[in-house]
Amino acid sequence: MNSSRRDFLVAGLALPVATQASAGLVPLPGRAAPPSEPGRPAAPVIRKRRLGKTGLEVSEVGFGCMITSDQSVIERGADLGINHFDTARGYQGGNNERMVGAALKSRRQKVVISTKTGAHTKADALAHLEESLRQLGTDYVDIWYLHGKRTADGLSDELLDALAVAKQQGKIRFTGVSLHAGHAEVVAAAITRRLEVVLLTYNFAMGNRIDPLLRDLDAAGIGVVAMKVMAGGRDPAARAQREKLLASGGLLSGLKWVLRGPHVHSTIPSMTDMAQLDENLRAMAEPWTEADEQALTARRERIRPDYCSMCGQCEGVCPKGLPVADLLRFLTYAEGYGQFALGRDGYAALPPALRDVRCTDCARC
Repeated sequence: MNSSRRDFLVAGLALPVATQASAGLVPLPGRAAPPSEPGRPAAPVIRKRRLGKTGLEVSEVGFGCMITSDQSVIERGADLGINHFDTARGYQGGNNERMVGAALKSRRQKVVISTKTGAHTKADALAHLEESLRQLGTDYVDIWYLHGKRTADGLSDELLDALAVAKQQGKIRFTGVSLHAGHAEVVAAAITRRLEVVLLTYNFAMGNRIDPLLRDLDAAGIGVVAMKVMAGGRDPAARAQREKLLASGGLLSGLKWVLRGPHVHSTIPSMTDMAQLDENLRAMAEPWTEADEQALTARRERIRPDYCSMCGQCEGVCPKGLPVADLLRFLTYAEGYGQFALGRDGYAALPPALRDVRCTDCARC
């Protein structure tokens, strides 16, 4: 284990550093931006898709609010036509929901707001929902996700009952589950248990591995929302390349890749400033090209040694029982996105027995 990984696993009090996470949107082949009047900037192209059988028409590029700290970026995104905003109870220590609610208060009837609970019991989940509604300043959320499920067992009868109760009370409109890994098992359970929206990791680094699952969800009428659409890479070279790509507009290739087909209905890229917002909006007007494919092939090779694509092959391999994919995800938050506190909080939520494991004490892997 390298020194940065070891330092992350034992650190606990470092402050978040500057963030550089951007993510994606995407247009179907052949799209072109409408002409604009001379001397006037072109209005952004906002394309929408139906979110499964929910009937919601959501912008292909939604707004992932997880690491946004500037309320004005959210407000401008809504004013320009983005109508899908995603947050969660645990983001920024609970403060993210408060900011999102303030930004969208005057626009509430025009937008779709999703939030999440990581609770393991019905009582805790419903308590989380009440707090989410209070922080967001709304009587209901459009989509409520059971967050970060890895196995079918995570969709317990108790948590599904919490979804049913919340929906009956009118506090949520649609039920959902989010997952970073365990795609096949959780997707099958979501279809069987008749959930209405699935939020999952999907990006070019994964290739077409989960495309059959996306088709299954679409065929079942379940809304599909993609997150972590830009992949990553934690080492300094990968971070420098990402910043260079952002400055040159090169991130659009990854963003366009995700929605080049019809089975993803919306995406929730992170947007921390106006430049990222404009970049993501621009992608909806541009077609997928051979140049995009070539750019991503090169980028895939650059990040391959350092990016976890959630393939699941390392699950169960660690002799100490560590959730390898989760640890790599926490490291990506800390080292790749510059969000040390977010990575630390994920690590701190592991059971004590796992937090006490020190990889330097074991040479078996």
